[in-house]
Amino acid sequence: MTAAREMITDESARRTAGLVVAALQPILGELVNRFTNAGHELALVGGPVRDALLDRLDLSDATRTDLDLTTSARPDEVLRLVDGYAEALWTTGIDFGTIALSYHGFQIEITTYRADRYDRVSRNPEVVYGDNLADDLVRRDFAVNAMAIRLRDGSFVDPHGGLRDLAAGVLRTPAYPQESFADDPLRILRAIRFVAQLGFTLEDKTALAIRDMADQLDRITPERIQAELSKLLLAPAPRAALELMVASGVADVVLPELPGLKMEIDEHHQHKDVYSHSLTVLDQAIALEDRLPEGGPDLVVRLAALLHDIGKPATRRHESGGGVSFHHHEVVGAKMVRKRLRALRYSKAIVEAVSDLTFLHLRFHGFSGGQWTDSAVRRYVTDAGDLLPRLHILVRSDCTTRNKRRAAALSAAYDRLEERIVKIQAEEDLNAVRPDLDGNEIMQILGIPGGPMVGKAWNYLKELRLDRGPMPRDEAVAELKEWARDNLGS
Repeated sequence: MTAAREMITDESARRTAGLVVAALQPILGELVNRFTNAGHELALVGGPVRDALLDRLDLSDATRTDLDLTTSARPDEVLRLVDGYAEALWTTGIDFGTIALSYHGFQIEITTYRADRYDRVSRNPEVVYGDNLADDLVRRDFAVNAMAIRLRDGSFVDPHGGLRDLAAGVLRTPAYPQESFADDPLRILRAIRFVAQLGFTLEDKTALAIRDMADQLDRITPERIQAELSKLLLAPAPRAALELMVASGVADVVLPELPGLKMEIDEHHQHKDVYSHSLTVLDQAIALEDRLPEGGPDLVVRLAALLHDIGKPATRRHESGGGVSFHHHEVVGAKMVRKRLRALRYSKAIVEAVSDLTFLHLRFHGFSGGQWTDSAVRRYVTDAGDLLPRLHILVRSDCTTRNKRRAAALSAAYDRLEERIVKIQAEEDLNAVRPDLDGNEIMQILGIPGGPMVGKAWNYLKELRLDRGPMPRDEAVAELKEWARDNLGS
């Protein structure tokens, strides 16, 4: 990324603009002709322009690239001009001047020039259409996103110094930052997300405005905050952005559990605080994501790595002799994870997965000396279920000791556990551990109807299965009958 920025000049920008227009000709050529013949401008704007200048615009895969266009045409005229061109059309954003369509797999948004005013209570603008491209660009979030390429002639438009900021790796608002963030506080979180995605830094006035106005994020819906937080976490290196979130006070509003870790010293006394430890765990988890069947980035792994210790502040105890303990912090943390992620409107699947990983992340340490029975291995695999590959990553990443000998010992212990899992899985189907008798067989053998006692008998046999492994049928029947004598009175 830095190398690409060093190559940015006015001349290279003009050359890139021409190359982009040529590359887009098979996709947008007909559309450009329609708008030009109707007397309207059409320009590529925002992220696609920025990415083209950074040599990050990928037009070879339509699923990776969305095209943002702006135009002098009003929405009704846009609808008329795309008729017969668009393969699919969405008008959900038409009240805000946006028409969305697809063409050859590309998602294209066309928005009428805007010169909006905001009520400063919600983030919904009073839509006011602009008369020219300059009016539209000044309302954009950052100068690096306020550049455009006119698609008719390939001219490069940069009225706010976005090219200069792009070369310097700086984020700055086109208007005064206080005005920009008051209009739309979500831009505060977007700025921090771009730090993660692009490796940029904040211009001083922009950074100061973020610190002063972080509480304005209370105006933003949880769904929008969640979307930005997820994009941030899925960036190649999110740590610097998370540190900025905490330092600026933004995390106090959107993820207060994170700064809450800052003063909590962990039980191993090998980090100045649990906050620093959690960020290191996140770094290490990202480095291990290629072990997942589908690779990374993986939102569940990253959320779990960041939040796995949030139960520590509530469970901190000072022990005699000067030690500190966090007993059952995994239990408390799992509940806190569930509450926070639900508040951010994450899906049920993500909430449960991150909560379960938080609950399970200490399970290995009870056996880190290597005393794993077959029964313990079965329970570890069964309790993790589909999360086992992610649990492997979380547990390995949770070792952040600087003591190389201890780190090597823990890694070797986990290697042995994974080897045991593979060995037992080869002998048994650990992915579907079930009792040796099913519900129908239980009812037939005991002569009882369906009901709660069948479920209790089933659970008893499953526990035996976990302890002993597969049993011969006659042994399972004998165990069931013995259980029935104690529980059914027969």
